[in-house]
Amino acid sequence: MGYNMVMDKFFYKHTIYNKCKILPDNPGVYIMKNSKGEIIYIGKAKNLKNRVSSYFIKNSGQSSKVKKMVENVDHFEYIITESEFEALVLECSLIKKYQPKYNILLKDDKGYSYVKIENEKWPKIKYVKQKSDDEATYIGPYINSGLVKKLTNEANKIFKLPTCNRNLGKKYQRPCLNYYINICCAPCIHAVSYEEYCNLISKAVFFLKKGTRKTVEQLEKEMIKASNEMNFELAAKIRDKIRALEVIKSRQKVVSVQKEDQDVIALVQDNEKVSCEVLRFKSGDLYETQNFIFEAQDSIISARTEFLKQYYNLKCDIPKIIMLDGEIENHELIEKFLSDKKGEAVKVSLGSKKEELQFIEMCKDNAYENLLRESKSKDNYDICLEDLKNLLSLDYIPRYIEAYDVSNLYGSDNVGGMVVFKDGKPFKAMYRKFKISIFNSQDDYAAISEILRRRLKHFVSNQVNNDQAFKNLPDLILIDGGITHTLAAKKVIEEIGIDVPIFGMVKDRKHRTKAITTDGKEIEIKSNRRVFSFITSIQDEVHRFTLNYHKSLRSKRASNSSLTQIKDVGKVRSKILLKTFGSIEKISRASVEEMSRIKGITLRCAKEVYKHFHS
Repeated sequence: MGYNMVMDKFFYKHTIYNKCKILPDNPGVYIMKNSKGEIIYIGKAKNLKNRVSSYFIKNSGQSSKVKKMVENVDHFEYIITESEFEALVLECSLIKKYQPKYNILLKDDKGYSYVKIENEKWPKIKYVKQKSDDEATYIGPYINSGLVKKLTNEANKIFKLPTCNRNLGKKYQRPCLNYYINICCAPCIHAVSYEEYCNLISKAVFFLKKGTRKTVEQLEKEMIKASNEMNFELAAKIRDKIRALEVIKSRQKVVSVQKEDQDVIALVQDNEKVSCEVLRFKSGDLYETQNFIFEAQDSIISARTEFLKQYYNLKCDIPKIIMLDGEIENHELIEKFLSDKKGEAVKVSLGSKKEELQFIEMCKDNAYENLLRESKSKDNYDICLEDLKNLLSLDYIPRYIEAYDVSNLYGSDNVGGMVVFKDGKPFKAMYRKFKISIFNSQDDYAAISEILRRRLKHFVSNQVNNDQAFKNLPDLILIDGGITHTLAAKKVIEEIGIDVPIFGMVKDRKHRTKAITTDGKEIEIKSNRRVFSFITSIQDEVHRFTLNYHKSLRSKRASNSSLTQIKDVGKVRSKILLKTFGSIEKISRASVEEMSRIKGITLRCAKEVYKHFHS
């Protein structure tokens, strides 16, 4: 690539505008510098003269960021290229190298994480933040360090690989605790052969590279083969690994019909910031999400264009399909740039199918939610609450909001939850839990009525003097449910004689926030993204809080009752076993020797527990 480099500094007798007049009409890259000679902005142009001149024309409708950048420009340099595509490639390279202040800046290599497979006879798999100058094998780099760390831990746990600091080149007399709780195969005492251990390492690496779906498919083939060969013990071990992987797979809430690797990108911009969300799909599964916040650009189109260039200029794993929520500048050039970088065709599209548009909308919702979270100023919450007031035709801004939900399992363990949002933010000190007196009944309407009646009667009679949550009335009450739930709550309000506006939060068939309801009508909220995100966060929070309370009660009751049914195990020993092992499943896998070593558990008791689970 041949360049004609021109490096001119403006002297006092020349103005920048006059120098712009003699710029060539060729494509190229321009480099803005301040009075100290520092590079503050790098851009590319199809026509250098027109593009650079536009910065210094008064009243050209520039954003505040561009105006500020221009104020700091002391002089500029430019590089002529043979084509606009060459200018794009050079621009990306120079931005990555110099990281100018006014360009969109994303994470560089310092923020990457890796999976390390040690170069040892008995290697371990570790999560590391940087590559070392050794002979180890590295998988990566990855930007999402939290995800990498989590997957590495899960791979070690599923395939029972060691995570301790022991030197596996030596043979120890006793294994560590991980062996006894069945999360390590104990190569330190040679409980597995070297060949078996290498096979486990290979499977773990395959899981990290290919994901859950491919690993499950491979293990299922091995399980069938072992079963056909009458090797049922091996088949059972493989089955346990598949079950562990299925647990991970079940956490994957979002799955795409499209099996090609693809990214979905959406941006939201306000007057000060841009929030960009990236959803990354591999073999149909959503395996990574990322969010970037940067300064507002001239337009959402230019912001989307600049982000796309810089994001994939830092990455080595570019997918075949990139779906965007809107147009970009130089579409064909960027598609060619990404294809050349990947080494095969990359398609950048807006999405047209129903599923694609749903993912783009979900991506945009997340971008907006992160923008709200980033901007924590009181003004933004005030705007949202003002919008909510107008939408619901309230008399005043709802600064103190209470939301209610109920949960049960086929009528058992009926509970309710109350969450509070103050000035638009969760006020967790005022969250309250309710045990509902309706037993063996799945009447959600009666349950909502009961918890609301109890809460409001506390206020009226002033019975709970020491509970600040019940001393005052909220500005707004929200019920997680439809029209019938809302009418049941309104009936309670009328009975007690209190005037508080009540609305229901309606979900669609996929349990996603849909609308607000009152008096048999639904109020559409999706058109106001700020209010929609706020109501969604309230609905998700009250559902999470209530469901967790229900799960904790059910789990506690089930665990204690199942253990106390065993001979020689009372409430005390039941608590000791659960505290030591953490769950019924782990107790069921424990040996008599492991249990009898615990203080408070006799040998006779340990034998009875073992017999109960293995008879």
